[in-house]
Amino acid sequence: MHKRSWVRWLAPVWLALSAAAAHADTRDITIGYVTVMRERLEPVSPLDVRASDEGLQGARLGTADNATTGRFTGQAFRLEERILEKDGDAVATLERLAAAGIRFVVVDLDAADLVKAAGSPAGRSLVLLSVRATDDALRGPRCSANVLHLAPSRAMLADALAQYLVWKRWKRWFLVLGPAPEDRLYADAVRRAAVRFGADIVVEKPWAFRQGSGRADTGHVTLQAEVPAFTNVADHDVLVVADEGGAFGDYLEGRTARPRPVAGTHGLVATSWSPVAEQWGATQLQHRFVKQAGRRMEALDYAAWAAVRSVGEAAIRTRSGDPATIAGYLRGPEFALSAFKGQGQTFRTWDGQMRQPILIAGPRLLVSVSPQPGFLHRSSELDTLGVDREESACRL
Repeated sequence: MHKRSWVRWLAPVWLALSAAAAHADTRDITIGYVTVMRERLEPVSPLDVRASDEGLQGARLGTADNATTGRFTGQAFRLEERILEKDGDAVATLERLAAAGIRFVVVDLDAADLVKAAGSPAGRSLVLLSVRATDDALRGPRCSANVLHLAPSRAMLADALAQYLVWKRWKRWFLVLGPAPEDRLYADAVRRAAVRFGADIVVEKPWAFRQGSGRADTGHVTLQAEVPAFTNVADHDVLVVADEGGAFGDYLEGRTARPRPVAGTHGLVATSWSPVAEQWGATQLQHRFVKQAGRRMEALDYAAWAAVRSVGEAAIRTRSGDPATIAGYLRGPEFALSAFKGQGQTFRTWDGQMRQPILIAGPRLLVSVSPQPGFLHRSSELDTLGVDREESACRL
């Protein structure tokens, strides 16, 4: 994209950032972090441990990594953390951070809260780096000029999985979707990916089985009878499950009527990061994270790490603490974040989404990485994942 175009893209936030730059200290850069305490659901598997600090630990590691490099440029980095109660006011928190002179804020917010935050007067004066919300609408008709998306969209995740399944010639899919709104959105992305890459959804069924606890004394007996009956449908190559909340997806593998692989939100999953990643130097990132957090790095941690590192990379490359200079570099043609996935990761100028390879991971090992061989693009093969420029409904 020409320089004039991406400068126009940033126009809504440029003046606010420039106003803060007059007194910016190039040696001290503070990045905000806002998250909300969420209800911790009982995990399906006894092996699952739901961390209460997921995301935050990634941001802390990113800050430490920025500080390491910043020593050579005379720059210091600090993370200003705000952990809100379940009904906390994210907009008021952003107002306080903006009043303190902070101009880059990592936001771990759901889609509805992100829209409110981005549209508020305080939010419009900031660059918000979103690490949780995967909604395609936030990169389309509800996009905001002041939001950068570090989490991949549902379309990116579904396209990455579809490319692998098509590459394997598993083109006949049985789609099972849960009742939650998020499940339906993921199913929409799967349907789109099937059309885009030449797969066929031969059967689609909503999950209606109301099982008790699968970990009860006889829970496996009930599941062993009900799941085969539910999955006794027309022949297919793979069962694709849409269960973002983890309500039932784990119960499918090993119990289906036909011996078919399970993929989607469970089984073979497409994700921005996984604890099984070890290629391209990922092992050293994993080790540093475990040393700091005492647990393995998950996708939300990775997105928060990448968000903080992106701001740090832009500040260090420009040797500037000027918010407008950093924001311009983030969206510019020279920015690329080395993020342990084999390719430099950049931001799309049309919707603020970070381009990135998507891991295809099993429970214990990495299976593949998308884009897959043979899926070509005129400028970047990473743009075969998700909504391309010509398809985008984002109008800024």
